[in-house]
Amino acid sequence: MAADQQTVSVIVPNYNYEKTLGACLDAVFAQTHRPYEVIVVDDGSTDRSREIAARYPCRVVSGGGNRGVSAARNLGAREARGEILFFVDSDVALRPDAIANALAVMAADPECGCVHGTYDTRPLYDDGPIEHYKVLHAHWWRRRSVGRVNTAIFALAAVRRSAFLAAGPFHEGLRDAEDVEYSDRLARVTGIRLTDTVVGRHDDCAGFRAMLREQYRRSLPLAAFAGAHRMRSGSVAVNPALGVLTAPLVLATLPLALAHPALLAVPLACFGLFLLADPGLLPFVRRERGLGFLAWFVGVHLVAQLAIVAGVAAGFSARLRGAGTPRPLTLAEGR
Repeated sequence: MAADQQTVSVIVPNYNYEKTLGACLDAVFAQTHRPYEVIVVDDGSTDRSREIAARYPCRVVSGGGNRGVSAARNLGAREARGEILFFVDSDVALRPDAIANALAVMAADPECGCVHGTYDTRPLYDDGPIEHYKVLHAHWWRRRSVGRVNTAIFALAAVRRSAFLAAGPFHEGLRDAEDVEYSDRLARVTGIRLTDTVVGRHDDCAGFRAMLREQYRRSLPLAAFAGAHRMRSGSVAVNPALGVLTAPLVLATLPLALAHPALLAVPLACFGLFLLADPGLLPFVRRERGLGFLAWFVGVHLVAQLAIVAGVAAGFSARLRGAGTPRPLTLAEGR
């Protein structure tokens, strides 16, 4: 079937995103390829989300309490009737050609059953420099990985219904890193492409403490399966291992300079390796925001890596104590 004739079900999982849900749905209904249906899965919101969604010609279904994004996506997939499931988070506003471009990528590569996209370099709402850091970094690591990959990120992603059913549902025991776990199953049944032609503007967290808490929380499950995933060919690395490992070494080796000034070379060398860990990132940030912002970006990025290390360490400790990640659901259990 031609790309422009395929039926697309747009699935929007939502929990308390009254700030952005309207912009998200405005963008969905402005697509050049008109969706067959739009399903908003409300995951127990306590704000005005359901009222906002009711203003649009979409179906609003309830997940029966706050069960997490995986459960919301699974419910949306069960309700959907389209040949293509297009997942978009409720804090993302797609460019008008996003769905059409996703279908075109699939049509050009028949072995590809999943296409996911990139964030714009501009946030959906400008809430300050922390959000600029988050959005720029999120855009960069996607852009450097464009092509055939073995990782799918479902913040803005299209997947053939047949591929979704073959891979099984999202792991409802995970509220973070669910994309990584799901990618391992999806890559066994279909090809995955990351493209820079499917783009959306994202409203990210804007506070420094909130950003660190998010980095820490999202890193907790990584000890269970992300290490093995990163070793596979085609996996998408958000933060290269060299940067994550050298960030704590910068701080750990600073006291050496107190013992002897010449030993300052050790933390400086670690810092140099940290800066070189993700080639292209710093020149990209400088082009986008200038030299002054770049210096600030580097400082925030260093602290963010420390939060990741702390989260992975805490997750590994929990795993050793027997409090590891729960097993994935079977397809029958996901229903």
